[in-house]
Amino acid sequence: MAAEPTFEELFRLAKRSAVHLEMRDGYMQSDPSFISWQNDPRSIPAERDPDMRPWLALMQEIIGRGVKVRRARVVSEPISDYIRFEHHVTPSNVLAGEQVRWLPRRKASDLALPGNDFWLFDDSLVVFLHFTGDGELSPEGDEERTTDPAVVALCRTAFEAVWERAIPHEEYRPS
Repeated sequence: MAAEPTFEELFRLAKRSAVHLEMRDGYMQSDPSFISWQNDPRSIPAERDPDMRPWLALMQEIIGRGVKVRRARVVSEPISDYIRFEHHVTPSNVLAGEQVRWLPRRKASDLALPGNDFWLFDDSLVVFLHFTGDGELSPEGDEERTTDPAVVALCRTAFEAVWERAIPHEEYRPS
């Protein structure tokens, strides 16, 4: 039996799209870049350098092949320190080709959203991401994959509803 593709390989296998819905106000509090930024927002070295941030190189690669990558973030306002950090480093993601939008949580109250953050690849595979209460990846298994058509439809619909209301990164001014 063949091994499942790694998370990175899923991006390389994508043919049309990869969309990400983020709904937490904090992630990976142990991230060295976040800790450095907390001490001095100007201290993050080479935040725009794909050699220093492999994610950017991966995004440039897949977007260069024509895959559309969109990321929507539902955030509480005033925003947390972690979300302020994400906002600070997001211009690099945008330069790499990602489209990013922000939706204040108070504008999402009437939307039906899944219980976990997810990536949706080519409208056919959902990868749910599981985190602990303090934002670290869950030790019991940090992801769950499904191709169930009902779950795919739920995630596609939820993402598009958030995307439609959300504010493009270039216009979002966090409070």
